[in-house]
Amino acid sequence: MNTTVTRSISGLVFLAVMIGSLLGGKFFFLPLFLFIQSQMLQEYYQITLGDKNKPVRNLAIAFAIIAFGLVFATTLVEPALPVKYLGIVLLLLLALLMYMVVHHKDFKDNAYVLAGLVYIGLPLSLSPFVVSTANGYSGLVMLSFLVIIWSSDVGAYCFGMLLGQKVWPAKMCPEISPKKSWAGFAGGWLTVLLGACILLWTGMIHFPVVHVLVMASLMHVTGVFGDLFESLWKRQFGVKDSGNIMPGHGGLLDRFDSALFAIPTGYVYLLLNGLL
Repeated sequence: MNTTVTRSISGLVFLAVMIGSLLGGKFFFLPLFLFIQSQMLQEYYQITLGDKNKPVRNLAIAFAIIAFGLVFATTLVEPALPVKYLGIVLLLLLALLMYMVVHHKDFKDNAYVLAGLVYIGLPLSLSPFVVSTANGYSGLVMLSFLVIIWSSDVGAYCFGMLLGQKVWPAKMCPEISPKKSWAGFAGGWLTVLLGACILLWTGMIHFPVVHVLVMASLMHVTGVFGDLFESLWKRQFGVKDSGNIMPGHGGLLDRFDSALFAIPTGYVYLLLNGLL
């Protein structure tokens, strides 16, 4: 099958699953994001560690899953017991650290395990806060965040291809990602603003216009940094894609590298401005 066709079909399936799960309710959101978190950690550990330190990294993935589940429970199922659940998370983290010390093989390997939890496990474990509202579950804010991120990616790709070769060939970070150009960055910003306006026009989000435009712009910038961060990490280990779960697109970490930085940015911005 043609690569472009394969990529398009894979992308459409991905969009359908994401949109359907976010709009389907909290018990569709739960398994989807648990799978995303586990798969992204698995991809990260496979590239950084190969077949080494499997017991510790499997414990780390299990810890991330439990932490996600407990945050989900305190935000969307039983919000009256957050202190108790926080204590459980801290005890599990302590147990993981103790296991790592007792069964240490290589300090650098253990550092990679903990780095995966900070880079991937933490932001995804906190994602239930984004879909939690005073009235219960709502996937609209998370979906709006993803629309902003997707707008950034599409705009950066299209403008980079159209203008980034000859018209405005200046590269952002050629030593990290040779294909990223300032034309793509500017084009991504324009499409992000357009996407934000569409979100407001369709009523998917109801925040003040100025705040939405500022939030979307900040998410674009941090999303680009997230993309560059993953590119730097893959370059360090000499790989092109983090995995092959999505034909034509690579791994889930390749799809959510921007989101790991951009979604927390959008959520914190709304929180600090009293909009959540």
